[in-house]
Amino acid sequence: MAFGHEKLDVYRAAIDYVGWAYRFCETLAGHRNAKDQLLRASQAIPLNIAEGNGKGTDGDRRRYFESARGSALECGAMTAEENEKAKALLDRIVAMLTKLGQRGYAVHEETEEYRTKQTDPDTDTDPDTERQP
Repeated sequence: MAFGHEKLDVYRAAIDYVGWAYRFCETLAGHRNAKDQLLRASQAIPLNIAEGNGKGTDGDRRRYFESARGSALECGAMTAEENEKAKALLDRIVAMLTKLGQRGYAVHEETEEYRTKQTDPDTDTDPDTERQP
């Protein structure tokens, strides 16, 4: 079973970027503060996506998606110029988060996977006692 945010393409892309950031930081000698900042900002992207996707109100959801977008833009400012693939991934993440942060846009999970019993398909208030063949 997966959490709802794990089904989002933007979340999976953000996890890919975090992996790239860790690999990139391992190659840097020195620059401790820059490495720490890149790692913190990259981790904030999927963490805010996950938390925002779980919020019940549109305003809360948008706030977390906007925070994740800000962290992605911050990473774009720190990402090495020589790695165009990482920049392209960040650009894609920012585009998806921009859409998710727009007013009236919401991500919903399919509720069918959580249903444990059959529901009464008609609109009356009495339970159906006869069985369907």
